[in-house]
Amino acid sequence: MMDATDKRPALSAYLEVRTLSDRLVEVVRDFILSGEIPPDVPIRQDALAAQLRVSKIPLREALARLEQDGLVVSHPNRGFFVRPLSAEEAEEVYALRLQLEPEAAAYACLRANEADQDAAKRALALLDEEASAGRPNVGALNRAFHMALVQPGGRRITTDIVMRLHVMADRYVRKHLEPRGRHVRAEAEHREILDCWLARKPDKVAALVRRHLERTLEDLRAELGEGNETAAPPGGGAARKRVRRAPMSARPAMPSGRQIR
Repeated sequence: MMDATDKRPALSAYLEVRTLSDRLVEVVRDFILSGEIPPDVPIRQDALAAQLRVSKIPLREALARLEQDGLVVSHPNRGFFVRPLSAEEAEEVYALRLQLEPEAAAYACLRANEADQDAAKRALALLDEEASAGRPNVGALNRAFHMALVQPGGRRITTDIVMRLHVMADRYVRKHLEPRGRHVRAEAEHREILDCWLARKPDKVAALVRRHLERTLEDLRAELGEGNETAAPPGGGAARKRVRRAPMSARPAMPSGRQIR
């Protein structure tokens, strides 16, 4: 039993700190994936902490975790930067997805129960609605649909890895859907995948998911190969390819006054 004079924080305090860190990771990740925190300029930790009404310590912890997820990169004496889109990263992320996701979805379709199937249907309906309206949360909804096809398999490690790959792929999904009408093709492919998944046809599911990912990667190769320019990374070093982006004045400003509770 804890002595009355024991000044150590209660267990609930530790849990609250952990919860704050987790929430910060989610919020800052959303800012990055939506483009509200742009690449190529330092993340202003003082301003971001003030806007979120948190101290810099949990914010730095959140940024360190996002660096592990591959969304930000830190440079000595320069701070954290959002990693720019690159053809090389797209190749690696989609190569790994192609290794895991087709088989994982095929495995899951045989184990999905009625609730899992209903969840996959709802995920696709919401994705189609938001994509048709051109809303900015299409990346997260695309991830939710694909994960709905994988999670019923119950393979925790596979699911965690696929989820992490989807987080890294989120900005590339948005890039892929930029051309007018591209979402229509994606909707048709998703519908065909879901129909076979619901019908419990694992071989067909694997083939369709593989084709869907391959076609997305082919589109990204074309998009990321056009309009690239050579630039030196922050902090010096060898030149690398960088996707040309809109000027800062054209980028959306970060929401102000958002508070993490």
